Amino acid sequence: MVKATVMKNANTENPGEHLPKPTSSTPGQTEVSLRLWAREGLKTGIWEATPGVSTSTRPGYDEICQILSGTATITEEDGTSFEVGPGSLFVTPAGWTGTWTIHETMRKMWVVADLPQV
Repeated sequence: MVKATVMKNANTENPGEHLPKPTSSTPGQTEVSLRLWAREGLKTGIWEATPGVSTSTRPGYDEICQILSGTATITEEDGTSFEVGPGSLFVTPAGWTGTWTIHETMRKMWVVADLPQV
C-alpha cells in the first residue's frame, strides 16, 4: 500500500536549525531547508530565510515556489524585479539567475524538478 506523505502545517512546522546563507551579501543572514519528499528527480519541502540580500541560481532544475510568510523583492538578471509575499506563486526555471532581497523572515514551499541528463 502506498501512503501519503503529510506535513500538517507548513506555516508552523519546525524546519530545523538555521545556518549561515552561503550566497548572502548580508552579514548574519541565515537559512534552513526541510525536505518533505523526493523521488526520481522531483523534490518538495519548505525553506526559510532571515532578512538580507542573496544571489540565487537554478542550475539544472526548475523550481516552483509558493510564499507562505514574509516578503521579498526578487530582481532578475536583466534588472527587472517583482514583489512576493504570502500567497505568491511563481516559477524560476532552469538557468534562472537573480537576487533575493528578503524584507522580513520568509518561508516558502518549494517543488524542484531536475532536468533530464543529456
